[in-house]
Amino acid sequence: MARRYDTNDATDRVTGLREAASAVRRGELVVLPTDTVYGIGADAFSSEAVADLLDAKGRGRNMPTPVLIGSPNTLHGLVTDFSELAWELVDAFWPGALTLVARHQPSLQWDLGDTRGTVAVRMPLHPVAIELLTEVGPMAVSSANLTGHPAPENCDRAQEMLGDSVSVYLDGGPTPANVPSSIVDVSRAVPVLLRAGAISADELRKVVPDLEVAN
Repeated sequence: MARRYDTNDATDRVTGLREAASAVRRGELVVLPTDTVYGIGADAFSSEAVADLLDAKGRGRNMPTPVLIGSPNTLHGLVTDFSELAWELVDAFWPGALTLVARHQPSLQWDLGDTRGTVAVRMPLHPVAIELLTEVGPMAVSSANLTGHPAPENCDRAQEMLGDSVSVYLDGGPTPANVPSSIVDVSRAVPVLLRAGAISADELRKVVPDLEVAN
């Protein structure tokens, strides 16, 4: 039976974050608010939990799960060949709605799907998400919807779709925005905008003038 906590209530927030952290450590799934849409998350280093996440969404391994982190410093242990331009994007837009695709450390023991040696990573601008990520470390997080359905802007919609496949729901009220993050591939010599989202190409070019846009 899924448990749900109102993170706008001080007591419920403390309890909910504690229960969510415990669930993640047990390899279970949680739903959490972010600055874009609600996400369904799991321990990024638990292959079984990530597989359960993909199953809950009805999503295949060909669409690997992004990773959310609570601090830019976490990147040092996750990625390799991270360029100065990539760090400039981090400095300019994190925490926020920018996802960066980078080469992951080959020594990492995780299975996020068919990533071809890369990871899509982001630091969200949401206090509840940051607090949970600080407590448990990197989480595999995807939008909290069934594949093919709109991403949820509130906890009710997420729970309607995912039900008891999730152990803990953290209800932070409506998300500040329902626009997905922009995705930039920084694994190449010249960064490439793969998906235009909350941050426009023009904004990104203020930091990376040579930014390319994928067809």
